[in-house]
Amino acid sequence: MFEDTNSEPGVECPEPEPTESMYELLKNLDRRWIFLMMGLAVGVPILFDLQFPETATQMTKNVYDAIEELPRGSRVLMAWDYDPSTEGELGPMATEFTRHCCERGHKLYYLTLVPVGPQMIEKSIDTVIRTNFPAYTYGEDYVNLGYKSGYEGVIKVIVTNLRGLYTTDARGTNIDQIPMCKDVANIQDMDLVVNVSGAYPGTKEWVQYAVTPFPDKIRMVAGVTGVQAPLFYPYVPKQLIGMLSAIKGAAEYETLVNKAYDGGVMDKKFMEANRRMGPQLVAHLLMIGLIITGNWVYFMQRRLEKQAA
Repeated sequence: MFEDTNSEPGVECPEPEPTESMYELLKNLDRRWIFLMMGLAVGVPILFDLQFPETATQMTKNVYDAIEELPRGSRVLMAWDYDPSTEGELGPMATEFTRHCCERGHKLYYLTLVPVGPQMIEKSIDTVIRTNFPAYTYGEDYVNLGYKSGYEGVIKVIVTNLRGLYTTDARGTNIDQIPMCKDVANIQDMDLVVNVSGAYPGTKEWVQYAVTPFPDKIRMVAGVTGVQAPLFYPYVPKQLIGMLSAIKGAAEYETLVNKAYDGGVMDKKFMEANRRMGPQLVAHLLMIGLIITGNWVYFMQRRLEKQAA
């Protein structure tokens, strides 16, 4: 057998402490292992459709109650101000807002301030109303007013005069020929504004140019991306009754609506936010673990350097 020529006869080399061995392992860990762990953290929950219980915050409950407590047949303005770039976070919100309003029998007025918004509106109508609520009739129970350019300028007009910009719906039908639009002069006639916002224009503009000038007439809830949410917390609960923040807020709201209206039959499209929360939760836990581990390695390195000095 080989002999250790660097050791003195009769003197055994001390075994490294377990803590130091772990330190050396983590210090020299190939970053590709981290990439693999993150891939598994995201991939395994998707593969096995892992879902975790959601407990709604008060802000989410306020959104739910604002729609739930409206009398049946109330007018709800559905302002879908987002596009495919933020659909991952906001799509499940739009789906659940539409479903909840339909379950309550409200009349839905869709419009958008972003150019690609009409596609998002059509997706909500196709996947929820036409599929799950076939009794809902276009022109009597819901209408698509489509897109108008002008950003916040559109809000400034329709807050007092809807027909100043919207003379027809998205199909080109004169709104005076649409039964549910005949008695609507402006958005102050709406019982609630529901805004799903991806960027500009969106929730901020609706708050500034609709809710703030008419606080006693216009009530509003919103669903926004995680990046936007901190900007809008000061608006809650005065200008905004409640707000859904990112996919977490969508999952909480989804849980409340499903609990109230599922009826024992689970439709997968009404579980989309909870499904997307699975990989996000596991990946976030891994990130927290890596941050803690990285800091431990750093402080261990400083301690060993002091001992060596």
